[in-house]
Amino acid sequence: ENLQKLIPELETIPHGDTLYRLLCGIDVEGIQTAMVDLVKELMRKKKFQNFLLRKCYHVAIDGTQKFTRDYRWEEECLERTVGKEKEKQYYVYMLEVNLVFANKFSLPLLSECLEYSAVGTVENKQDCEQIAFKRVAAKLKKYFPRLRIKLLLDGLYPTGPVMSLCRKYNWDFMIVLQDKSLPSVWEEVEGLKKLETGNTHSQIWGNRQQEFIWINNIRYDFRQGTRMKYITIHVVECYETWEEYDKGKKQMVKKTSKHAWVSRNPINVKNVHERCNLAARNRWSIENDILVEKRHGYEYEHCFAKNWVAMKGYHYLMRLGHLINTIFLNSLYVEEMVKRFGEGGTLDFLFTTLSGPWLDKGRLTNLRNSNCFQLRLAG
Repeated sequence: ENLQKLIPELETIPHGDTLYRLLCGIDVEGIQTAMVDLVKELMRKKKFQNFLLRKCYHVAIDGTQKFTRDYRWEEECLERTVGKEKEKQYYVYMLEVNLVFANKFSLPLLSECLEYSAVGTVENKQDCEQIAFKRVAAKLKKYFPRLRIKLLLDGLYPTGPVMSLCRKYNWDFMIVLQDKSLPSVWEEVEGLKKLETGNTHSQIWGNRQQEFIWINNIRYDFRQGTRMKYITIHVVECYETWEEYDKGKKQMVKKTSKHAWVSRNPINVKNVHERCNLAARNRWSIENDILVEKRHGYEYEHCFAKNWVAMKGYHYLMRLGHLINTIFLNSLYVEEMVKRFGEGGTLDFLFTTLSGPWLDKGRLTNLRNSNCFQLRLAG
């Protein structure tokens, strides 16, 4: 009844079994299309303009396990062997895509489910994250053909095919480069460091002293299928030092860390802070979002349905709910409430309000008809 006061078009709320049967019988990808349409509408109305860097949208992509079972309940399950006994385990793995912004909040955008038969070859039917990346990249390009995009990717993705695909779609990228990845590139970097000694920058960021070193225009040769190809990439390293209080030693101790990324565009003094600190490091936003979905009430790791299509439908609905909640919690009208009660407390307050007997239908009708509300995201 309270929801009907807010949404008069809502006639009934379906039983859980009804929702399950619906998800089994419809194209659940339409739920994701609805998510994308909502985000595109917000883009069209320039709701994110204040949170962009150089009018570019940052897109983070990360994979994570959803849940496991010791039996195969659908043909699409991925499989692996675990333990000393090499017992078979069956699991669901998702590739998540989020928009991430300069003010540290991120919005769920797409989910790609890895499936046993998705590869479509007789030799190897097991799907993997890099193959799923190609599918999700094609969807991104289809949904946003002219959008300026910078991909923020983890250490799984500095490969020739991935970087070539980004160039094909005209996307910028910042990809984590681990010490053991691309050995030929690291060899080139270490050699050129001795020659190009001017490619450095020092600064203090927050409580950290940062030392940047970069090498531009590195040729990377790779094999794609039966052909050898090459691309030109740029590598930047960041060495950090800071002091942190150690509770065990009861004193301040010195900490150090190292980060490295592959960049599509050349690095220089003017853009190194923006590309590394304000863009590449913001990739952590999607990992924080996945943690919220797993531990803070969204039940990411719950199966909900053993039917594969319905399972994906429930997952997409969860991500859609998270999208709506994130927009709500970052809006200007509830900013003070979130600061006071936290995000969880604010959502609890909203639920208590909607489930109580005190909503005034007449007042809500007048407010709805006045058309005086406008979404404004808190800066």
